[in-house]
Amino acid sequence: MAALATGGATPSDGATSFQRKAPASSRLAAIAGTRPSVRHGQLLISSGLPSLDCVLGGGLAVGTLLLIEEDKYGIYSNLLLKYFLAEGVVCGHNLFVASAKEDPADILKELPSPLFDEVHKHQLDEEETTIKSKWESQEPMKIAWRYQNLPKMEVSPAASARFGHYYDVSKTVSQELFQSIKWHRFFLPEEISLQPNIKTCNMICSYTRLLQAIQRIIYHEGFDGSFPQKKQKNILRIGIQSLGSVLWGDDICGTDNPEDIHSLTKFLYVLRGLLRMSLSACIITVPAHLIQNKAIIERVTNLSDTVVGLESFIGSERETNPLYKDYHGLIHVHQIPRLNSLICDVSGTKDLAFRLKRKLFTIERLHLPPDLSDTVSRSSKQDLAESTKLLSSECGAMAIGKKHLDF
Repeated sequence: MAALATGGATPSDGATSFQRKAPASSRLAAIAGTRPSVRHGQLLISSGLPSLDCVLGGGLAVGTLLLIEEDKYGIYSNLLLKYFLAEGVVCGHNLFVASAKEDPADILKELPSPLFDEVHKHQLDEEETTIKSKWESQEPMKIAWRYQNLPKMEVSPAASARFGHYYDVSKTVSQELFQSIKWHRFFLPEEISLQPNIKTCNMICSYTRLLQAIQRIIYHEGFDGSFPQKKQKNILRIGIQSLGSVLWGDDICGTDNPEDIHSLTKFLYVLRGLLRMSLSACIITVPAHLIQNKAIIERVTNLSDTVVGLESFIGSERETNPLYKDYHGLIHVHQIPRLNSLICDVSGTKDLAFRLKRKLFTIERLHLPPDLSDTVSRSSKQDLAESTKLLSSECGAMAIGKKHLDF
């Protein structure tokens, strides 16, 4: 009877036949390129940028949607999308790339090349040595005594918080990595030529076709949990470029009263339902600076899980401002999802900027350089105060009038 109760196992002297079952979260964590969150237990994947993962609370949760508000020229938003897809290639995830502007095959050919740990560690050591020698060569800065014993500010995430891989934007990924993955494409000009115009539920035909393509892949490939015995579980990474632009047939850009004002919001509503019931994650870039109706922006934000905005310095006054000479733009985190909790997992800082180095794209804490001169002219004081007030109003910090901060 004891053998039957324990499933046929015969316990030895001084031992027990009890075996603890692994929880469902540990089984999900066995998927390549994923890890469970220590705060809310949700399965996480990397966005391809470790500094962005640190800002988002450890990574992008499976079943969620990340909305990226494009910069003015769409340079850095497309780079974040390529990071997301390149991480999927390295981890062996399935990819779905949709675009109305570029051929998805051309987008995949321009993905950055991965940097393995040893190579990246060697490059980081060289950069840290260069920065350290630069600071040691300068004269020591005189600061107040109460600030001398404070720890130095770390602009990059800690090594324990890093998740994912690093990539070299000066090189493209090799074609050998594409042979081990499966990817799907959705190029709108080709889809229009193959199928007639369709319009359902007051949604434009391009969005309807895109939803049908995503739904077909989720159901047929088993990302919804069907046929768990037949194939190994994997993650589907969905990347959609410049959704809501004129190339998609939407008229929300450039007019206050578009004809299909609810097409984009309905698309996001249905897409989130598909993501919630499947092992998939999605990144969408939207030209928010071209949408004049602010009500549409608010609805799109509410229908997204995570919203991140990029503000580039190209063509603006900040490009020549010496205060921002070390950065290429600002990053604004507008919304963080609340997963299995009442509060969201936010980063400790709100003033964030990004820079594109020769090989790496990084997100760092924004800090203004100190004024080392003994005397400051009145005009420079006024310019510094106005720049500080503008930065504080946009990045979320508290502005202290127009007073100059001295060390």
